[in-house]
Amino acid sequence: MNKPKKSMKMKQILLLDWIPTDLNKYIHQMNRNRFAGAAIKREETERVYWKCKELRIKPLKSPVKISFHWTVKNRKKDKDNITFAKKYILDGLVMAEILKNDGWNDIDSFTDTFALGKESVLITIEEI
Repeated sequence: MNKPKKSMKMKQILLLDWIPTDLNKYIHQMNRNRFAGAAIKREETERVYWKCKELRIKPLKSPVKISFHWTVKNRKKDKDNITFAKKYILDGLVMAEILKNDGWNDIDSFTDTFALGKESVLITIEEI
């Protein structure tokens, strides 16, 4: 008797060697110029898109769970200010067609961890 094949759950890892613009910088720019926020969002989203292309990240099936490991140089910024950058990262993943969408049906959960060191974000995306 043939056993049905189990579908393999795929996992992709993306390392950004920078941390996208935080919430305070975004708000500051929006207060200076009403178009600045759109420019920041476009630039950061496209930066993530190009990193996905460079690393040849493969598309994943929904739903997924996503883990973010934020490494920052010091503790001056609040964690929620830093994690605002998820917006750019998720939009970049959608733009690169790694994720179908970033809505409720596509993303099951997020986790965030933090460390001190050279700024970066390690993103682990797993199909569930």
